[in-house]
Amino acid sequence: MAPWLTGHVSPVSSGSRSSKTFKPKKNIPEGSHQYELLKHAEATLGSGNLRQAVMLPEGEDLNEWIAVNTVDFFNQINMLYGTITEFCTESSCPVMSAGPRYEYHWADGTNIKKPIKCSAPKYIDYLMTWVQDQLDDETLFPSKIGVPFPKNFMSVAKTILKRLFRVYAHIYHQHFDSVIRLQEEAHLNTSFKHFIFFVQEFNLIDRRELAPLQELIEKLGSKDR
Repeated sequence: MAPWLTGHVSPVSSGSRSSKTFKPKKNIPEGSHQYELLKHAEATLGSGNLRQAVMLPEGEDLNEWIAVNTVDFFNQINMLYGTITEFCTESSCPVMSAGPRYEYHWADGTNIKKPIKCSAPKYIDYLMTWVQDQLDDETLFPSKIGVPFPKNFMSVAKTILKRLFRVYAHIYHQHFDSVIRLQEEAHLNTSFKHFIFFVQEFNLIDRRELAPLQELIEKLGSKDR
């Protein structure tokens, strides 16, 4: 049995013992409607019912809800990966993988058009920098009230979430022993459970993409029934 299938989930919290992040944290402007949505998300997470917490709040815009949560997941993964960067090196992880059956090659369609094989730290650096660039693009993720989301927003959000999933998958498969040693296991499990329930609620990641952690996803889901 995979080691993470015996783990536990902590009470839901957006905080963590670790404050080290891999990339700078993406802040949502205080006082904005998106900031209020984020506060709403944090409050409902505190109730402990994750299935309910991920649902679109009544009267809210779906794109905005997905945008706020995507930023939050970026920040969470940023922090989680930040705790284990010293163990994820060119020599320990010469390829970006999630177990022996899944290997990822990087391409962003702009700077790197043809997928390249690279180490996990390099891949994750490319990936998080790319996500950061999307989140900082006001035409894609507008932060001002009344500015509409572009027509391609949902497809960009799906690509971001699909790629962020790969960081979770790499951490679980290649670095879970380090996570346990650092006592970050419950934090990782809670963050991943929140992420999975969110993408399932809005059908944002193709089931085939989730295959590297399918067993864990089923376990987290069955505990909630």
